[in-house]
Amino acid sequence: MELKPGSRWRSAVCDAELVVVKPAKIPVTLECGGAPVIPHAEARAEGAAVAADHAAGSLAGKRYADPETGLEVLCTKAGAGSLSIDGRPIGATEAKKLPASD
Repeated sequence: MELKPGSRWRSAVCDAELVVVKPAKIPVTLECGGAPVIPHAEARAEGAAVAADHAAGSLAGKRYADPETGLEVLCTKAGAGSLSIDGRPIGATEAKKLPASD
């Protein structure tokens, strides 16, 4: 799985869609709902379901980052599956505070 900046991916088990913002420093497997993501144009397999321990969901418009590998993705379509890297959960990043413009 080559996670290049700008590449589009989607979950194999739910409606989530992602765009890579920053690539990982090392080879990793990005997963959603407990299954590896698939290229955006690829069809989902019939009968695939979100794993119970990876069902926290992913939110559209949120960035998900892993400080350990440097991977950062933007969720462009929400889904029932949560994101993980090599089975390790990753969470949404907090928005950066902008300075006041008084």
